[in-house]
Amino acid sequence: QVQLVESGGGLVQPGGSLRLSCATSGFTFSIYILSWYRQAPGKERELVAAITSAGGITNDADTVKVRSTITRDNAKNTVDLQMDSLQPEDTAVYYCKVRFDGEDYWGKGTQVTVSS
Repeated sequence: QVQLVESGGGLVQPGGSLRLSCATSGFTFSIYILSWYRQAPGKERELVAAITSAGGITNDADTVKVRSTITRDNAKNTVDLQMDSLQPEDTAVYYCKVRFDGEDYWGKGTQVTVSS
């Protein structure tokens, strides 16, 4: 079955960096678009970045897109999100997503807290 497991979250000071990783299984990773979303308390879930099978990248969440880089490793079936210059407003649960066979599959998320 499709599984996505995020890791790499934690507490970081403003201006710091984190690298999130999403390990996947249960589908042919290399041919699907993979996405990172985030959801802050009291807010809707929003797209951070997506990457196509060919490595094409879409960023949203304007406040973070210039400070984040999404990459994928088709050999390891993982998709990473490098985030730099983090700010308190980046505090959220970050989720990995794949749309497989017409259905969205999500991981359980990893908490990112930016605070001094």
